[in-house]
Amino acid sequence: MRYLFRPPAGDAAELLALPWELPLESWDPDLLLEVPQRGISRHVVRFVSCDGFVYALKEIAESLARREYSLLSGFEDDGLPAVSVLGLCVDRPGGQQAILVTRYLEYSMSYRYLFSSPRMEHSVERLLDPLVELLVRLHLAGIYWGDCSLSNTLFRLDAGNLAAYLVDAETAERHSSLSRARREYDVEMAAEKVAGELMDLAAGGVLPVEIDPIEVAEGLPVRYAALWDEVTHEDVFRLDEQRYRVAERLRRLNDLGFDVGEVELVTSAEGARLRVDLRVAEPGQQRRELFRLTGLEVQEGQARRLLNDLRSFRAYLEQRDGKPVAETTAGHHWLNEVYRPVVEAIPPDPTGRRAPAEIFHEVLEHRWLVSERAGRDVGTTAAVRSYLENVAALPDEPDGGVVGE
Repeated sequence: MRYLFRPPAGDAAELLALPWELPLESWDPDLLLEVPQRGISRHVVRFVSCDGFVYALKEIAESLARREYSLLSGFEDDGLPAVSVLGLCVDRPGGQQAILVTRYLEYSMSYRYLFSSPRMEHSVERLLDPLVELLVRLHLAGIYWGDCSLSNTLFRLDAGNLAAYLVDAETAERHSSLSRARREYDVEMAAEKVAGELMDLAAGGVLPVEIDPIEVAEGLPVRYAALWDEVTHEDVFRLDEQRYRVAERLRRLNDLGFDVGEVELVTSAEGARLRVDLRVAEPGQQRRELFRLTGLEVQEGQARRLLNDLRSFRAYLEQRDGKPVAETTAGHHWLNEVYRPVVEAIPPDPTGRRAPAEIFHEVLEHRWLVSERAGRDVGTTAAVRSYLENVAALPDEPDGGVVGE
């Protein structure tokens, strides 16, 4: 037998002592862990606990196992929402299938568990919306899923909402980009599978009687098309609107859970056209990126907001100067021409609650609101003046909170 584990492979030490030479179906139950919220699989799947971690073991043909291992490894490297793969066991005795090892997604639940648990508040919308968002994220990355369904998805609570994660990549394909026909076929197949899964729940008396599986499934392509259009369309606006309209678009994308890569602003006599490339960010990536470009150390949410302004400013510089501007150059100019003048113009927070980056964020929010009312970008100087007169001058609310919480 041979083992292949992704580095760092320290987590695999205790796993090596398991009876890999035996079929998964015949493993001693004392070695296995029961996971009630697991989904249904067409393969033999077992769960084990080693070194304080839980792993899912799936018995599958070696060619498929190697392919899925490679795909999931790439998904993890790119920060895509999918289960994390640990390794493979191949060349097992007697021509047995390979075993793919993935890390169990903590606090995750299958769609069946969500509907069957009386303690869980659920609705079809809460499941379909994150599933559609997951599919859009994969398509943006050039990934054709080929088997999108509720069964091949795990859900995890995230601040009251559900986040979706790909759990089965056997049929997935990765390309530089996907054609519209390819995407639509993936969505069409997903709608068919979701209809069947919901009909199965209805037959088992699990689905609320007021929910029509066919009607719900037919709404999936509509949801997908609306989200795809929202995150990929080009904005067209007047030249004097560009700063606040760029900020508005980036804010909408962030609200939808997407992070922005490149911002391209093309201007002509008729106006400006904005195109945005999206990417999936790993936790902490925004903080690291802002520090690399400016040397500022802030929190993740603040970093995302400041980076959006920096990218908007870079697009403005490129339009103004008529030539590309390196991101490090844009970061230097933004820090000295935008960020520092704003922070220095605002008196420090006497309560000590708000860091300079938080105050700058508030000025950006105020600038967006004032610009929206005016129908044009009012500029930083006017926004700072208005902030000082209308926001910073307001007395602080009495603090009734708990110190240290």
